[in-house]
Amino acid sequence: MAIQRMDNVGIVVDDLGAAVAFFVELGMEVETEAQIEGLWADRTVGLDGVRSDIAMMRTPDGHGKLELTKYRNPAVVGGEAKNPPPNTLGLHRVMFAVDDIDDVVARLRGHGAELLGEVARYGDSYRLCYLRGPEGIIVALAEQLG
Repeated sequence: MAIQRMDNVGIVVDDLGAAVAFFVELGMEVETEAQIEGLWADRTVGLDGVRSDIAMMRTPDGHGKLELTKYRNPAVVGGEAKNPPPNTLGLHRVMFAVDDIDDVVARLRGHGAELLGEVARYGDSYRLCYLRGPEGIIVALAEQLG
């Protein structure tokens, strides 16, 4: 049997409140907030003494989810670069389809987001951009044309 579906993408953050506010402004909804700890958590992630706070975010259609996690214990391990460029190896962005890319960019700027380049047109199909949000997370936006 193959997989059933992709359940969620996890992102470790330092400021959970700022990350939640950013993704709420984008249009996601908070599905669940919880504190995670205990032997089951230790065994699952392979760390001892896990204590974390999570916010499970979902897209309005209910199909896409992000799990934002703030580790309280053990201490967060820093990455190589605070704001790595889009061509860095590993998971580097999450893309969302939006109705009005200009409106979304303007609203997310209010949460500290910055365009990495500009809003660009891909033929007659899409307008696209990359933004850097809280914790250096790169979010791509796509507005379908026509």
